[in-house]
Parts: sequence; structure tokens; C-alpha cells
Amino acid sequence: MTKYFITIAGNIGVGKSTLVKLLSDRAGWDPIYEAVTENPYLADFYEDMRRWSFHSQVFFLARRLQQHHALLQNPNSVIQDRSVYEDAEIFARNLYAAGNMSERDWQSYLDLYNTLTTMLKPPDLVVYLKASVPTIERRITQRGRTYEQTIATEYLQKINQLYDNWVAAFTLSPVLIVDTNNLNYVLHKDHLEQIWRRIDDRLQGKETISFEA
Repeated sequence: MTKYFITIAGNIGVGKSTLVKLLSDRAGWDPIYEAVTENPYLADFYEDMRRWSFHSQVFFLARRLQQHHALLQNPNSVIQDRSVYEDAEIFARNLYAAGNMSERDWQSYLDLYNTLTTMLKPPDLVVYLKASVPTIERRITQRGRTYEQTIATEYLQKINQLYDNWVAAFTLSPVLIVDTNNLNYVLHKDHLEQIWRRIDDRLQGKETISFEA
């Protein structure tokens, strides 16, 4: 049996974790969620982002690389919730772009990230869940996590743009873009099946068609 490794990518609140759970149940694959390890730099980071952003992001990078290495040792097919690439290309890059990471720290971080990721096997497929900011904000409100309710619209817009830029330039793995604005794979099983069929087609090297309206 062929072993597959796919990653579900996308902005905060777009529905990654939910889709990982549903697809892993559907396919019988192992779900790999974001590592929940307390970052010892976070308190300092929120007090002085520019001073501590490098330390905080290196910690996150190390944990994500450990997770990536561990899932490659898994004998079963796996579905990962967010990748090591997103930590660097989206969230660390956003800190740099916002002036919260110095040029020197950003270049050191980027060199470390680029060197380490050349040693890792990339996913067989990246599934990028795409949604407009109003859709994302509605989903964030619906799931009711208190700490997410104050996320600024401008921040979500920047993250969306960084994701679009990253996906457009990403060449390590095939990418399947799924516009989720009109999808609800929790309530509608046919939406989940549509996504699964397109994932399966891409893994088998087949062409896919757009979602029906």
C-alpha cells in the first residue's frame, strides 16, 4: 500500500483542523495536528516583539521541524494541519514585513529555515484552503475562541496575501487550491467527498475540475 503525506494549509479560522479530522476519518489516515507546546519566549515576545521575535520563531521552527521529522517516520499515511513552510513563509515573514523582526534576524532565520528544509521530504500534496476575509471572520466568530475575537481585519488580509504569494511560488509539492467560501464540509458530506475526490485525483496524477457552483 502506498504511503501518502499531505498538508492542509491556510489562514487562521479557515477550517484546516476540521478538514484534517474529517479527511482522516474518511480515508483512515493518521491526523497530525499543530504541536501544542508552550513557547517559553511568548511572554517576552508580547512585551517586546522586535527584540524577541527571532527567538520565538526559532522555537516554533524547531518544534515544527521535529514534528515533520516524526511524521515521516510514521508507517501510515498522514494528513498534517499546517506545515513548517507556513511558519517561515507566512508568520515569520509577516513579522519581518511589519517591522517586528530586524533585517539581520530575518536573514539568519531564513538561512536556517532554508538549510533545514532541504533535508526534509516535502508533502506529496499541499491542500490550500482559501477564503475571503469576511468568511474567515465569520468562522472565527462562530467557533468562539476568546483570544481570536480581537484579531484585526488588516492582519487577516496580510496573512491571506502572504498565503497567495507563497502558494504561487511553492514548487516543492503539488498544490491543490480549494476555495472554501461556498463550502461547508461539516454539514454537507458531498462537499467533503468533492474535496476527497480531488485530493485522490491529484495524488494519482489525474487532472481535476473546478467545484460546482
